[in-house]
Amino acid sequence: MNGAHDLGGVMGFGPIAAEKDEPVFHAEWEKRALAITVAAGALGEWSLDASRHARESRHPVDYLTSSYYELWIKGLERLLKARGLVSAEEIAGGRAAHAPKPTRPPLAKAAVAGALAAGTPCDRPAAAAARFAVGDRVRALNLNPAGHTRLPRYVRGKSGRIERVHGVFVFPDASAHGLGERPQWLYGVRFDAGELWGADGVAGEVFVDAWEGYLERPAS
Repeated sequence: MNGAHDLGGVMGFGPIAAEKDEPVFHAEWEKRALAITVAAGALGEWSLDASRHARESRHPVDYLTSSYYELWIKGLERLLKARGLVSAEEIAGGRAAHAPKPTRPPLAKAAVAGALAAGTPCDRPAAAAARFAVGDRVRALNLNPAGHTRLPRYVRGKSGRIERVHGVFVFPDASAHGLGERPQWLYGVRFDAGELWGADGVAGEVFVDAWEGYLERPAS
């Protein structure tokens, strides 16, 4: 999906201004936003990729005018409503109006630290040999999918070189839409900055992790 979240190489937004001594949270409500999102994710109703897609697939005006944790809450509301866990009326009223839908047991407070430390492993056994190897020259497909994707717009149609073979991982483009894991090989691809930005760009290299389905061999 080509959304407002994919800002790499987009002109007019200026450089990223790093905040000196930036706090983990800028307001108390942000702590609660994180906690509620983690607790809801533990119910097992959606994948990490679905959660990311719910935040990123917002109208550009809404996305660009929302803060980081505002997007988390808006994405969570969308997921909760889509799974029938809350209604729009309950969100507006701030209280439950119906019996809760059965889910996994809620994440207990004592289990939070362990659950966060364990994470959600998304590597999978290989069902076939990797198509590419370190040093191979590849080209990112020129994709403009309607659904979720992790291939940045600025590398589409551009050529690079395989720098690392990470292994096989859940394919987010499928997982985000409940289409199964469909695991694929994942590669670290190095692109020359000039290939991406042209002669007016800054010299250097850009490294992008790309699933095998995003890549092809360049024409000879």
